[in-house]
Amino acid sequence: MTHVTPKGEKVGGVASLGDDVFVVRDHQSEQQIEVYGAKTFTLQRHITVPELGYQCFGLAACSHNNCLYASDRDNDSIHRVELSGNNAVMKFSVACSPVGLSVNSEHNLLVVSQGESKLQIFTTYGTLLQNIQLQADIEGPWHAVQLPNGQFRVCLVGGDGAVVRSYGGQAGSQLTQMNKPRGLAVDREGRILVAEETNSRLLVINQSLSSAHEMSVCVDGGLKGPYSLWYDQSRRRLYIGEYRGRRVIVIDSLKDFSYSSI
Repeated sequence: MTHVTPKGEKVGGVASLGDDVFVVRDHQSEQQIEVYGAKTFTLQRHITVPELGYQCFGLAACSHNNCLYASDRDNDSIHRVELSGNNAVMKFSVACSPVGLSVNSEHNLLVVSQGESKLQIFTTYGTLLQNIQLQADIEGPWHAVQLPNGQFRVCLVGGDGAVVRSYGGQAGSQLTQMNKPRGLAVDREGRILVAEETNSRLLVINQSLSSAHEMSVCVDGGLKGPYSLWYDQSRRRLYIGEYRGRRVIVIDSLKDFSYSSI
């Protein structure tokens, strides 16, 4: 089953926790994060995040720490929103131009710095645990996830920042190519789902980064600039935030990324 939220401004990030779905829009004017109901897909309220910049391209939620993180590219910082009580907000500084965010198995926050080509790992309250400089030929990193074996995947990157394996080459639209990959999600089998903004498609890459297939989404007008992904494994639900289409598309009953059409 597919649900589509009404159009708004361009979607910069999407995440969910419990019965709440969080959406941040590019160039939001009131420093607010939208909160939708996970059951009704209707707008419930807004969370005000003081000093949040206009360019927020990453959201991540953590059930263990009961909080939401938002990246702030304008101010080189992360805003942490406490999701219990009064939505108290704190912020901490990170490397230049933070974009994609994810939470690892140890409940720490992984931040991708596009401006300095770094991966940084922080505790929930902003203590820097690891600072990884990516090798020089990785240009414009956008999002990363940490795997159980301790490696990272923008390409597949080791703890020293060197590329172990990679997928794709020159920009293009063939299955062996990508064009402006943005959001990432991983299923229980280690398949990597990539949102390609320019190709307006979702690409599924196997765990060994040796092959890929396209996952087509049956939605009116087709995908339009998919940008952010959030996979809620407990609900078997995928959230797709569109940049050009300005929608959030919700796919239910998705147990993994092996499908070619949803």
